[in-house]
Amino acid sequence: MILYNTLGNEKQEFIPFESNRVRMYTCGPTVYHYAHIGNLRTYIMEDVLEKYLRYSGYDVTRVMNITDVGHLSSDADTGEDKMLKGAKREKKTVLEIAQFYTDAFFEDCKKLNIKTPDVVEPATNCIEEFIEMVSVLLEKEYAYISGGNVYFDTSKLDKYYVFGNQKEEDLEVGVREDVEEDLAKRNKTDFVLWFTKSKFDSQELKWESPWGLGYPGWHIECSSISIKHLGEYCDIHCGGVDNAFPHHTNEIAQSEAYLGHQWCKHWFHVLHLLDRRGKMSKSKGEFLTVSLLEEKGYNPLAYRMFCLQSHYRKPLMFDFDILDNTVTAYNKLVSRIANLKNDGEVDTNVANEYIAKFKENMDNDLNTSLGLTSLYDVLKAKTNDKTKLYLIEDFDKVLSLDLIAAADKLRAENEQKSLGVDTEKIEELIAKRQEARANKDWATADAIRDELNAMHVVVKDSKDGITWEIQQ
Repeated sequence: MILYNTLGNEKQEFIPFESNRVRMYTCGPTVYHYAHIGNLRTYIMEDVLEKYLRYSGYDVTRVMNITDVGHLSSDADTGEDKMLKGAKREKKTVLEIAQFYTDAFFEDCKKLNIKTPDVVEPATNCIEEFIEMVSVLLEKEYAYISGGNVYFDTSKLDKYYVFGNQKEEDLEVGVREDVEEDLAKRNKTDFVLWFTKSKFDSQELKWESPWGLGYPGWHIECSSISIKHLGEYCDIHCGGVDNAFPHHTNEIAQSEAYLGHQWCKHWFHVLHLLDRRGKMSKSKGEFLTVSLLEEKGYNPLAYRMFCLQSHYRKPLMFDFDILDNTVTAYNKLVSRIANLKNDGEVDTNVANEYIAKFKENMDNDLNTSLGLTSLYDVLKAKTNDKTKLYLIEDFDKVLSLDLIAAADKLRAENEQKSLGVDTEKIEELIAKRQEARANKDWATADAIRDELNAMHVVVKDSKDGITWEIQQ
């Protein structure tokens, strides 16, 4: 598999430290607000990467942090704590905010068929690990105490700017709006490992440490959590392109100083989702969420397909007209699959030929656009429907568009229409019956049941909700 590696700024063969095992780390959300669809583009592409690695036969362990402390409004360790900002906005505690938006994030992921990582670790669970790592960096003289804080000393490194597209001027005060001057630093590129006095007054969460009451810097989180769960070596580290500097740069600096050897060989960065104002960002006020897309009538999986149509290393322009085109394409794809007959035997020779082409496309720097093309190639293939359905289900293990389930649902709806079934009326009656039962209006509930029975509708209650079918 060939993947672009930001560490070398080139496509490279992906080779994990151990031949069949992949230790994968993805930077998780700072849970002070809803994730916008730009954030979720990154998580969709990371999800495809993980699923494709598994599809290719790797034993994958994926770890993700949840940032619930320490991430300031500037990635350069200045400004207000984002969690505190969210708590003030909603007049709740930081931990209440963290729990609410963590749950909301994973609900969005579920709607987008993003698999939950094997390990999800909130930063507030790992204070002991952060303190231990900072202590070792101080012992090794890679860190120093100044103004009550503990800083990493970047002058101790042979090379700080590891990704090749950074320059010292990026950290000049006034050049970037998120850079403020910190007079306690020895070098402008130094970064905070542990905050105490300088960021103390308004901070809600703080812990005792050898350096006083305080809380961890943002960058220390991912290094410590990765090492805690994946060990001293990480095969691939993922995140949005804006994480590359300074966050991932600082992770590499502190991790390799702490461990004494190379930590992560491969870095996978997803480019921005853009709208007419530029990069999609929470700082601009109103922003697009999965819930807002649903309110406008969009299936979240149409947005997933929208993302898959573009390469992860290209900026993606969001526009509702383009999303509408994707909805049309998704519905047509499902309709074509719904017309396939699930009979006969799978032609293994044909299946292997198309699987090899799908893997060739995906092995080329996770080319999801060509991965989707593989689906259309299968539909046009000169083979039986059973083989086509087998291949579509196989590819969807990676693409995760629920194509077979959506086709089954469409086929059932079409069959009901052909029988003259008024689906809308049935759904309306079932909803009214549920409301009557909730109000203990048994007479109304029984009357609706009788009406449904007269329509040959059998209603079934289960833990997953209510289903119904026509019984002739």
